[in-house]
Amino acid sequence: MNEKTIKELQENYDLELDKVISEIKKTKTKLVLLQFPDGLKQYATAVVDYLKTKTSAEFLIWLGSCFGACDTPVGIEKLKPKIDLTIQFGHNELLPSY
Repeated sequence: MNEKTIKELQENYDLELDKVISEIKKTKTKLVLLQFPDGLKQYATAVVDYLKTKTSAEFLIWLGSCFGACDTPVGIEKLKPKIDLTIQFGHNELLPSY
């Protein structure tokens, strides 16, 4: 499997990871659920590895469907009381700067 890196991700997308880190620290979040659209799932573990170096939170990756902000994970009712924060990522490519 070709592992994707956080550097590759940041070259093509701005997931505002600094804002994610800030929110996790501000709210003292312990367990975060990350939801990625299919096009970004290849970067999911790289994002988790990066966020783990910047925070003390633990992370879950939702590998089910994600077709937008209204597509929240289902079937995780037993985990919901333990999840402190859910973050949904999108994947619009950065526009070139002229």
